Amino acid sequence: METPDLSLMRMIQQGWMATYPLILFSIVSLTVIAERLWAFRNVVGETAELTRALHEDVTSGNIAAAADRADTEREKPAGRIFGAVLRQGSDTPAEVLDQVSVERRFEEIEGLKRPLWILGTVASSAPFIGLFGTVVGIIRAFHSMAVMGSGGFAVVSGGISEALVATALGLGVAIIALVFYNYFQVRLDRCEAAFAIGAARLMEAVRESRVSAPVSSRAVGAGS
Repeated sequence: METPDLSLMRMIQQGWMATYPLILFSIVSLTVIAERLWAFRNVVGETAELTRALHEDVTSGNIAAAADRADTEREKPAGRIFGAVLRQGSDTPAEVLDQVSVERRFEEIEGLKRPLWILGTVASSAPFIGLFGTVVGIIRAFHSMAVMGSGGFAVVSGGISEALVATALGLGVAIIALVFYNYFQVRLDRCEAAFAIGAARLMEAVRESRVSAPVSSRAVGAGS
């Protein structure tokens, strides 16, 4: 008996009901992964660097310069967060500044993690799609054996091999999506911690500048 052609392309074409959606899932996943790798690039380092620069400006009493510096970094999440806080004005109560900081940090974190649901969905659904394709392929293989009426397992071995490709492809797509989903979750936690630490240092500098300003005013008044 002639051995069936088990080329990869033939097996993918035979199991098109599952393999084509899985190939689409893989393309979408790779697109999200590449886009998020670009979005997360050096966010923690840039946040720490901007925090140091703004902290120096604010502690020296030049809050306006700090706000201008933050505005020049508005393409970065940290620049948008810190800029929103500094633009509130020097007389804004500390509680209001804290609330603005919390709200802007929440918005930026939500923006960073928004596309990650796609990777989570692919990681959870791809194995089931592959399993569905395998089951359908095995049903077809045994149906072919029943129609032919003879040949035993040799008749369906090629069909089962083709069907199992769907499971293998589904697992491969799911593993890649899951690995990067967990990786981005860790990166997201690091970014959130960097934003929180930077905002805390900035708020501390603002409070210190407000305390030192009246002291300086009284010293000038006493000297005159």
